[in-house]
Amino acid sequence: MNLQHLNVKIMAAEPLGVDPEVLIPVFHKWIQTKATKEMLVDVADYLHVPAGPGVLLVGHEANMSLDHGENRWGFLYGRKAVMNGDNLERMKTVVSSALEHCRRLEEDPALHGKLKFRGEDIQLIVNDRLLTPNTEAALKEWESDLKTFLNHLFKNSTYSYQRHSDPRERLTLDVKAGGSFRVVDLQTNLGTTS
Repeated sequence: MNLQHLNVKIMAAEPLGVDPEVLIPVFHKWIQTKATKEMLVDVADYLHVPAGPGVLLVGHEANMSLDHGENRWGFLYGRKAVMNGDNLERMKTVVSSALEHCRRLEEDPALHGKLKFRGEDIQLIVNDRLLTPNTEAALKEWESDLKTFLNHLFKNSTYSYQRHSDPRERLTLDVKAGGSFRVVDLQTNLGTTS
């Protein structure tokens, strides 16, 4: 399996500590100051869409959003550009980028420390139905790399994952770790703490 177009959603602490609209100027500032490694292009407000993409930051390599899909708030990082390396390196790249942006939001002065993320509750989504259908066989093909990566991410703590069973959906896994993990904990586990 050649994983590309991988997405990760890191769930926000509930209740959400901020009005999602405050992310609009924050994301615009990221564009203006070139605050990330990615080339960022535009911000779109989808807060009017029930259980939708929330506030979307469009980028060249990836899209990011404070997402409300499935009626659960979280930071969604969706990689669009093709990545080099093996599946483990790709998972690390995508999750590390998402964690970096979550940490930036948690520390943003405009949010007054009110937006927090729960590293123990994430979703992994493969945004390519043709190459990676949402089947048990596709999960089995991914599983060895997935377990290796999750063991590293959660430092061998217990975890479980559940595949969304609807074959019309993208291959989506709800991952839950035992205990609690802050964003910085996961960055440390991946060796990406700045």
